Amino acid sequence: MIRLKTVLLAGTATALVAAAPAMAAAMDHEGASQHTGAQPTSTQTPAQPTPRQPAAADAEQPSSAEESSPEDGDEPDQDEHDQDGPAEPTAVEGLVIVAPNSEIRTSIDSVSYSLANDLQATTGSLADALRNIPSVDVDPQGNVSLRGDSNVTILVDGRPSGILSGPGRAQALLQLPASQYARIEVMTNPSAAYSPEGSGGVINLITRPTAPRAGVQTTGSARFNVGTDGRWNAGISGSWQKDRVTLSGDLSYRADPNSVGFIREREQFDPVTGDLVSITTTDQSVEIDNSGAFGRFTAEYRITPRTSLTGELRAVAFEGEGDVIGLFETRNPAGTVTGAFRRDGQTAFDFTNFGATARVVHRFDDAGHEWSNELRFDSNANESGGVALSRFLTPAAPDLFERTSQSIEQETLGFTSAYVRPTEDGGRLRAGYELNQQRPTQDVLFERGPSVSGLAPVPGLSNRFEARQSVHALYATFERPLSERLAAQVGLRLEQADIRIEDITGGLSASQDYFRAYPSAHVQYQLSDTQTLRASYSRRIQRPQPGQLNPFVAYQDPQNLRSGNPDLEPQETDSFELMWQMRQGQTFYQSTLYHRSTSGAFTDVAVDIGGGVLLTRPENLGGRRDTGLELTASGRISPTLRYNASVNLFYQEIDAGGIAGGSDRSGTLASGRASLNWQPDDRNFVQVTGFWQGESLLAQGTREAGGMLNIGYRRRLNEQWSLNVTGRDVLNTFNNVTVFETPLFRERFEQKVSLRAFYIGLTYSFGSSPRRQPEQFDFSTAPTGG
Repeated sequence: MIRLKTVLLAGTATALVAAAPAMAAAMDHEGASQHTGAQPTSTQTPAQPTPRQPAAADAEQPSSAEESSPEDGDEPDQDEHDQDGPAEPTAVEGLVIVAPNSEIRTSIDSVSYSLANDLQATTGSLADALRNIPSVDVDPQGNVSLRGDSNVTILVDGRPSGILSGPGRAQALLQLPASQYARIEVMTNPSAAYSPEGSGGVINLITRPTAPRAGVQTTGSARFNVGTDGRWNAGISGSWQKDRVTLSGDLSYRADPNSVGFIREREQFDPVTGDLVSITTTDQSVEIDNSGAFGRFTAEYRITPRTSLTGELRAVAFEGEGDVIGLFETRNPAGTVTGAFRRDGQTAFDFTNFGATARVVHRFDDAGHEWSNELRFDSNANESGGVALSRFLTPAAPDLFERTSQSIEQETLGFTSAYVRPTEDGGRLRAGYELNQQRPTQDVLFERGPSVSGLAPVPGLSNRFEARQSVHALYATFERPLSERLAAQVGLRLEQADIRIEDITGGLSASQDYFRAYPSAHVQYQLSDTQTLRASYSRRIQRPQPGQLNPFVAYQDPQNLRSGNPDLEPQETDSFELMWQMRQGQTFYQSTLYHRSTSGAFTDVAVDIGGGVLLTRPENLGGRRDTGLELTASGRISPTLRYNASVNLFYQEIDAGGIAGGSDRSGTLASGRASLNWQPDDRNFVQVTGFWQGESLLAQGTREAGGMLNIGYRRRLNEQWSLNVTGRDVLNTFNNVTVFETPLFRERFEQKVSLRAFYIGLTYSFGSSPRRQPEQFDFSTAPTGG
């Protein structure tokens, strides 16, 4: 059996800079407990747009009156955060909206959701937490999408994450613990201050605050959960503070064995007559042991009251190994078996990722005038492979051994220089420069022979590939209140992209160089003290990953090959939104009408190359258009019962653009989720959640719908200890089915992933509550990475 270790680079989670003690003393503890904007006047009305201070450097140090619960790191799960009481500003890109404290926080270009009361987040993976967020879908393999668009950028605390931007992202989402995050922020129309990469939008993961409050030296928590079928996870996090120095860190481990079944039925037709020629079926099962560890250490030093230096080291390691068994059969139209073989073997993967960040922030004053510089470096190595034995049954033939070894390495360098300056008329100017450079390499060795000792390389199926992608960006945004009820923000981002790829084995090379401008605009109007209307526009891009441009044809199994496409062009999206929100007491409603028009959208296209073999590679569609309505609601049914629900209904049109075997398609699609939270007293909390991911369209077919039901219970034993019990996919219904229909073949491919799991665990909190750092909640105000 092949053993593998996998280390994934954790997302950046840079500690925020503490403000001067005088700032904390000046805060209004009677008013907005999370205030981070310019000082409001006594005439400020609820929900009135006002300028705000930027993130990170301006984070004010709250007093003990502003702390979160020790366990949650955000809102406590008691009723206090739902009461009609003091309002708090919630922020996005330079504007603050004052509203009652809530699990849902909104701003001019984002909506963020608390994980404090998501019981799946206490024991599950990041994928489990994302599945409960409106607009977000995550399939059983960890592939994430926003409103049906799989081209999504994931940030951590507003900054790029090496592990969540490369080929290992899906596996990372399935392995990273959700318990290290406090909120998830969704930006479907981000401002120009953010990289336009990701046509679907941006998901910003906001880590739990770890810095202790003033006067407290040490704080932290530890957790341990054990689940069914050998699953378990554990973690510890904490921080220490003295004078100008703050140290914090996280360490966690997760074991998550799993089983996956693959069932494929493929019908192939005569290209002339259209008659059925053959039927091929595949039945495979994989039993794999997955495990992973995550570590992060951050040190912050205040050089002067206005200048701070922050450094971070991080690493994530995942490993997996398992056994694969499968039966391949081909029958003629009469049902007679014409070919059959068994294919059994072992598989393993090893992913390691390490990273470091250094950041310097200087504040010129206490009004938000600052200059920050950040340097990021990430290095990862992804090794995977396996040995398979094909034993031919019909017709009989000698056994055949095959071994695949693949190594993908990538170095990512990022630099950001960001300048923020408030203006006398209440506005705010932001400008900056960003560099993102990726250098991936890929080595594939495919061997074949009559025995393991007799394996020999197959030249046409082995390859070395190198690439380099550099993106230079200049951006500027300006926002200001235009009246007591009207606020606006405009932005422009200019990017130069240089991409070079080289198929060293094949002797081929290609390049793409292009300059693009990406504007954004947001307008917000306060209809009343409880209702807000927002409109926005942004232009976004999805660049091909370097590996998608590699023309090398990779061997998957005897019936499937895959390659990249050096002619694959970037896809560009124009996104429009009109949003209405109402927040009154404990009730929140949101309605969003949106339209996205994408040219050159990516899609995988399968082509029959003969002999019952399909070659799949990415292509550009002629276009795709999505027009939809998303509804979100949150409130109370009774004093102890709370609900959250959302539904996304949209009409999608696909222009196949002459793709072989493709056709223009359109349809009305839907997805949704709902949860019920019952809290009979301040110690017991019961939760039932479910979601439904609707059907999606492909150029050559469809991806069928699926859903999941989860349950959870939390018991606070005392101030330090709590008991958690959760059940994931209790009905075992969340599978993935893809159907292809073309003139030459028809295929149904089903992936049965056994995600059902039950956990029981304990959480222990020591020291005092971490000080609440409100700017961690809405990083769209001052991004330091694209």
